[in-house]
Amino acid sequence: MKTKLILSIFTSLFLAVLFGGSISMAAGLPALPVIGCISAISFIPGIVPSGVFCATVYREVWTKQVVAAFESGLKDTFLDGVTSYDQYVSGDDESQVIHASYFGVEPDVLINNTTYPIPVQELNGSDIPIALDKYQTKATPITDDELYALAYPKMALVKGAHSKSMLKNRLKKAIHAFGPAGNTADTPVILTTGALVNGRRRMLWDDVIALRQAYTDVDIDIENFRLVLCSDHVNDLLVEENNGNFKKMYSNIKDGVIMNQFGFEIREYTQTPYYNATSKVKLSFGAVPAGTDSRASVCFPVDKTGKAMGKTKMYFSEAASDPLTQRNLINFRNYFIALPLVVKGFAAIVSARS
Repeated sequence: MKTKLILSIFTSLFLAVLFGGSISMAAGLPALPVIGCISAISFIPGIVPSGVFCATVYREVWTKQVVAAFESGLKDTFLDGVTSYDQYVSGDDESQVIHASYFGVEPDVLINNTTYPIPVQELNGSDIPIALDKYQTKATPITDDELYALAYPKMALVKGAHSKSMLKNRLKKAIHAFGPAGNTADTPVILTTGALVNGRRRMLWDDVIALRQAYTDVDIDIENFRLVLCSDHVNDLLVEENNGNFKKMYSNIKDGVIMNQFGFEIREYTQTPYYNATSKVKLSFGAVPAGTDSRASVCFPVDKTGKAMGKTKMYFSEAASDPLTQRNLINFRNYFIALPLVVKGFAAIVSARS
C-alpha cells in the first residue's frame, strides 16, 4: 500500500511537470509557478476526483504521441510528399468527412488573350463529402502494476504497438486506393512479360518501358510520377540478367527508397493490391486472392493525390471502475484517408499468369 502511494505521488508529480511545462510553453508563462500550481491542485481532495487528473493527462500526452508517430511513420514511404488536406476535415467523434471541392481544382489558362478584363473564375469543384476511414484498435489490458511500475514502460510499449498497427493498415488502404480499378487508356494496367516462374511471369524493365509508352500514347507527362514496386517485382528486377546497376542501386538505399529510373521515382511496398491477371480488374480491399490473381506494382502522379487525417482519440478505462477483472483498458481511434484527386494517370503492372 505504501509503495503504491509513493508511486502514485511520484507519477502525479511527473505528470504535473510534463503537463505544466506544456502549458507554460504554449502560454508564454514562467514554468515553475505553473508546475507548482498544477502539482498542488492535483493533491487537493475533492478538487480533482481520484484518477481523473492522471487519466486526462495520459489521454492528452499519449494521443499526441500517437499522432506524432503517424506523421514520422510516413517518412520515406510512398505517401511521403502527398499533399495533406487535414485542415479541411470536419465532423465529430463519430464521423469525419472532407469535401471533394478542395481536390484537384485548377484555373483555366488563356493563351494569347486579347480580351479584357480577364474573366473571373471561381475555383469551386463539386461539393461531394467523402467520409474518412475510421481506424480502431482492439483494447489492450494493462494491470495497475504495469501502469504504475516506473521500471516497466508498458504505456509507451502499448502506444507504439497501437500506432504502428494503425499506420500499417492506413498505408495498405492508401496504396489500394491509388491502384486503378481496371485497364483503360487513361489508367493502363500492364502485364509482365518475363519468364514463367512458380505460376507467374517475372517483371522486366521492358514492362516499365511499356508503361511509359502507355502514358505517351495518351499524352500523359510522367513528371513527378511515383512507381511503387511490390516485393515480387523488386526481386524480379534484382535477378534480371545483366542488371547489375539495379542491384548496386538497391543495395545502397534504405527504407524502400530506390534511385529514380526511366523518369519514375521508385519506391517499394509489400502490401500492394491484387489484380485478376486475365481481366486486369483490381480486387476489392481485403479480398482473398485466388490462383488467377497477382499482386501488382502501382504507379501514380504524386501531385494528383491527396491525404487527410482527422481526429485521433485515446480511450482509457481504469481498473477502479471494473471490479470483475480489475484491469485498465486502452485503445485508439483515428480517421484517415488517401485517394486520387483525378482518375487519369494512375496505373498498375500486374504479374501475368501464363
